[in-house]
Amino acid sequence: MELDPPTRSAVFWVAHDLDPGKGTSRVFATASTDGFPDQPPRPSLTDVITALTSLDPKRAGAEIIDRALAHAVDTSRPWQEPDGEDVLASLPEVTAALAPLAEHVMTASSTQWWSHGRQVEQWAVDWRPADDPAPLPRNPAQALSAWARGAHAEEVRAVNERPLDPRANWSGTWWSFPQGTLHTVGRVPLGLNLIEDSFGWEHATVIPVRGAGRTHEVRTEDDWVSLCREYPLDVTASRRHDWFRCTGHDGAWVIPDWERVAKRWDAVHLTVLGYLGGANRALRVDAMASTVLAGWNPDTTIWLTDAAREWEGPRQQWQRTTYRDTWTRTVP
Repeated sequence: MELDPPTRSAVFWVAHDLDPGKGTSRVFATASTDGFPDQPPRPSLTDVITALTSLDPKRAGAEIIDRALAHAVDTSRPWQEPDGEDVLASLPEVTAALAPLAEHVMTASSTQWWSHGRQVEQWAVDWRPADDPAPLPRNPAQALSAWARGAHAEEVRAVNERPLDPRANWSGTWWSFPQGTLHTVGRVPLGLNLIEDSFGWEHATVIPVRGAGRTHEVRTEDDWVSLCREYPLDVTASRRHDWFRCTGHDGAWVIPDWERVAKRWDAVHLTVLGYLGGANRALRVDAMASTVLAGWNPDTTIWLTDAAREWEGPRQQWQRTTYRDTWTRTVP
């Protein structure tokens, strides 16, 4: 879609027709002064496949790949059903048509860092302008303890208050990482765009951070599943409805018990490939339980112990006008 406007148009129309919410949550409207204007023929699935197979993958350079990655992350919604574009992309014939482009992306020099582990130098992002600074989160043990109490309390409430039917119209916590701890990204400004459920921030203070210690790398879905298997925390009642809508799977759900994970690991880093391979899917942990990697942005490190510090490099200020604009570094 970034490469070719006709492809974008064809995908729009076919995805609209495939969207599970067509006619309810998604309605097509037109404006006209003369009643209903004549509409040109809508593209078909065959037209989409023809457009995809006619693309020259080599035209996808680093900038286009970065924009596509950011779009994929921004439209990731682990709390709702797959939309029309998701349904379209999952069709076998569409997957086959995308294969040459995927091969180009995976072999491009600009994407080789997608498999890299955590860098020593990282960036913490404070989504506020420079005149409203905030300190880095400290005391991770206290933050994890508060998170654990909250997670257990929410699960107890969900058991008592929420229906067992996964199709019931309920929602709650859908992410699978601990809030309140220090999170860092490896690249700026790209990391400012790789945000699930973004609030469209227009200002960012970027803080240089150096970290050391034991890091668990999530390079594949198995790396994530192993954390859930070794340190399981049952979140079935609190995640049942959101994750069923996202994955179509009904069963027991677990995430890592992050307070216990911190006894072994100082940090957990999610690579881009780990994200693309595992996010928003029901991943089997054992015969009874599954998990979802949800809400955790690619190339993000979650610090579980006090092993990261702000370092001597200056803080940076970045801004944009709207969420579609390019981030620009401002000079104090």
